[in-house]
Amino acid sequence: WGEWFALVPGGEASSEAAAGASPALDRVTAIIRRHFEHANFAIEMHQCFLDLVTVGSACLMFEEAPAGEPSAFHFTAIPLNQVAFEESPNGRLDTTYRRSTHDLRSLRSRFPHAALPDDTATSGGSVSGHEDTEKYGVVEVVTPEETGFSYTAILEADPGNTSGARVLATGMFPQSPFINFRWLKAPGEIYGRSPVMKALPDIKTANKVVELVLKNATIAVTGIWQAEDDGVLNPATVQLTPGTIIPKAVGSQGLTPLAAPGRFDVSEIVLGDLRMRIRKALLADSLSQINAPAMTATEVLQRSADMTRLLGATYGRLQSELMIPLVRRALGILSRRGDIPSIDTDGRAIAMSWRSPLARAYSRDTAHDALLWLDAVRGLGPDAIGEIDTGAMVRWLARAFDVPADLIRALPESAPEEEVPHDQSR
Repeated sequence: WGEWFALVPGGEASSEAAAGASPALDRVTAIIRRHFEHANFAIEMHQCFLDLVTVGSACLMFEEAPAGEPSAFHFTAIPLNQVAFEESPNGRLDTTYRRSTHDLRSLRSRFPHAALPDDTATSGGSVSGHEDTEKYGVVEVVTPEETGFSYTAILEADPGNTSGARVLATGMFPQSPFINFRWLKAPGEIYGRSPVMKALPDIKTANKVVELVLKNATIAVTGIWQAEDDGVLNPATVQLTPGTIIPKAVGSQGLTPLAAPGRFDVSEIVLGDLRMRIRKALLADSLSQINAPAMTATEVLQRSADMTRLLGATYGRLQSELMIPLVRRALGILSRRGDIPSIDTDGRAIAMSWRSPLARAYSRDTAHDALLWLDAVRGLGPDAIGEIDTGAMVRWLARAFDVPADLIRALPESAPEEEVPHDQSR
């Protein structure tokens, strides 16, 4: 796995505090990343991405795994037909309603301390023989509160259950176990919009064109035949197979093919245009066409920059609604288990840094500008070079290139405190 996030000193941390905290933050980052790697994060996240690009919204349930598991994290991709969202005043999907069905075995495994209905349990803790076939509806509600998120699980009332609906579990979470995120949204809407929604008219048109092409191909292969109504030929008994003898009356033409009128087939032209627009909407040809010649490195960089500008708002929304809640939920679970100390990622003392290829490319562009400035200063002579703080420059470039803190020499205690710029845009 590559590094896709890291904890770094915040913008208000001094140089000495940042240098001392960087190795500890690197160790915490490694612990969190190890738990992600040993969990089912990649499998469930892929399913959420499928919902994201097709429906525009996705829901990932982030739970704490039981003790003894290789990872402290357990993820579940929630189908969108099971959940409903409400948007809070700050624009986030904080309120989640989920309805799911469970058999008795799954119900007892998920809510071991819940009081189940009397008619589903027998003496001695055994269950009836229909435990794998009988389904029970469970409604889970997560709402934001001042001190966290309130969680309630309710067992739906069954027509044969005289006790009615009952509460299975209640509790408070520092972070919501449901992470809801969107591709993009229109003003006044709650649910997101997806690239597939944008390309849906072209997709339906292309499907209809293909359907007509297949019908035309069927006619071209089997043909349309005509026969004289002479009372001898029965069309219901004719089979167009090799060696078939078809009777006909004397003097009649028998079975003859009906010639199709000449026409200009524009289906391939229409399909080619539709497919090009669909691929563009789904970002499938962002770098080059399949049959295009090889691009130069400059063209690749320029097209990547164009893609960054096109998806800038989407990346920002995914960072705000997916990445930040995901890391904060992981910090909360591991700190509660005692694996890491309690950390507040408010951006002042400790911040999150994103290490994706796109974020690294942005940081390297910033570092490239600084190196150009350094070359220009060198041309001014030794006096100008003496104005450069070499140590601060080295530490700044190390952060820009994501160099591990262990490779940087620690600041001496007698060194004056200097404010070193921190790149928090990554």
